Parts: sequence; C-alpha cells; structure tokens
Amino acid sequence: MRRSATETKAGILAAARERFAADGYDRATIRAIAADAGIDPAMVMRYFGNKERLFAAASEFDLRLPDVRDLPRGEIAATLVRHFLNRWESGESLRILLRTGITNESAAERLRSIFAEQLVPAVAALSPDPERDPEQAPERAPTRAGLVSAHLLGIALCRYVLKFPPLTAMSREEVVAAIAPAVHGILGLDSAGNHESHP
Repeated sequence: MRRSATETKAGILAAARERFAADGYDRATIRAIAADAGIDPAMVMRYFGNKERLFAAASEFDLRLPDVRDLPRGEIAATLVRHFLNRWESGESLRILLRTGITNESAAERLRSIFAEQLVPAVAALSPDPERDPEQAPERAPTRAGLVSAHLLGIALCRYVLKFPPLTAMSREEVVAAIAPAVHGILGLDSAGNHESHP
C-alpha cells in the first residue's frame, strides 16, 4: 500500500529521531535513516533537503511549560522541575538535542533557542515589580533562566544520557526534592509569597 506524503514524512522523522539518538548527528547518515524508514534516500532529500534541515525538523520541541503564576510560590520550583522530568521522559527529541548538542553546534544552537524562546519568557513572567526588587526585574530573566537551565540540563545529562547509577536509581519525586530548592532560590521565591534577592 502506497504511503501518503504525510505518512512518509512522519516515517522519516521517526526514523531520524531514533538514528540521531543512537548515532548522534555526525555519524547518522541520510542513507541509514532512509533504510530505517523503508524508503529511498532521494525521498528524504525531497522532503527535507539535507541532513541539517532533517535534524531541525526531528528536534522540533515544545516544552509546554505550565502557567505557574497562580501557584503558591513555594510550589513553583517543584512544579517546573517535575514538568521538565516529564518532558525528558516523554520522548527522544530533547535527549537527541542534549546528546548531540555536546559536539554539534547546530544542535547546541537549537537547544539554546528552545530555552531562550520558551523558558526565558516564563521566568520573566514570574518577576515582581522591578521598583520593589530591581535584582529580579524582567531584564534579569535570561540570567535566571540560564541558571535554571544549568540545573535542569545537568540532571538530564547525568540521569538520561550518561545514566549515572545514583541518579537513575532515584525516583522522580526524589529528584524533584533534591533539585527544586536550587531552582526555587534562583527564581528568587520564598514559601511565604515574597521574592528573595538573587543574582
């Protein structure tokens, strides 16, 4: 049975995600991805043009960040950490980017873009009145988002890519309990509903 264009593209993307995850960007080839998808390599080129564009399409990812502005301040950090763990475990796209971004600039830039376009605005939305606390003004959001990213990407690298035994053995809630206080501090939030000063 002949596959539709939509089915063909979906098959290519699924094969690409698995191949990039297994081999990394540099070792994955269009020929291998086409073979995994059961099509001619020319079809991959027809739909995506080259490996870089295919990688960009395969690694498209929406963090689907929750709106935490109405949560009690003491629950925001744990909610964000728990959400990220869910996203890391929901599929290969973020893991592909993390694994490949270590050695490939295109992948690193894609990962930077995802966090800059999605996490920074979410962090900025949590900022209090800058007149009340200038250290937590919205223009400081990129710095705070970068520090939050360091914790989230670090735990993801060690737990899901390098698979350090102590971290892989921890339950999700144990990871949340260990990481959330650091994220809480970076965001400048305290359990009483006020903002703590943080660089």
